[in-house]
Amino acid sequence: MARRVRRRLRGGRIVDLGGGHGLLAQAMLIVDDSSPNAIVVDKLLPASSGMLHKVLVEEWPRLAGRIAFVTASLDEVDLGPDDVVVSSHACGALTDRVLERAAAAGTRVAVLPCCHELRAPAHTEARALAGWVDGALAIDTVRAIRLQQQGYRVWTQTIPAEITPKNRLLIAERSDQRPTTND
Repeated sequence: MARRVRRRLRGGRIVDLGGGHGLLAQAMLIVDDSSPNAIVVDKLLPASSGMLHKVLVEEWPRLAGRIAFVTASLDEVDLGPDDVVVSSHACGALTDRVLERAAAAGTRVAVLPCCHELRAPAHTEARALAGWVDGALAIDTVRAIRLQQQGYRVWTQTIPAEITPKNRLLIAERSDQRPTTND
């Protein structure tokens, strides 16, 4: 996910919402050093997140002092327009909350959704499409369309299924932001 997102979105602070161990945020800094720092936010950080970070810093010393781990709700973190908000395997409604927070702040965003809940109130529009397409695909399609309606340029990609079966990657930036790569 980090490589694919960095092909489109460079620079800015990395904000990994629901980030757990912080592996995605750290990988984002490893594959592209154009961001000054990253913040990993989770309501409960795993006890092993510090050890993982230490091991990564030993291999990639440039990570030292650039990652902050914060135990908090994703709603408690201030987002700015230059941030790159990411979330990998944000279960169910967490993906929608990440997208809502990013859009409200006008940030760039990339999510790898999982645990789709077609019956959730937020997915009324997706239920209307579920007669034609898989429910999870309907949900992600509506998410992409909503971002476009909010003034975002959207890229949809997939991660190889051998890496993860929940493999739809949604990347977006405000349309008034200059694209970082050609289509």
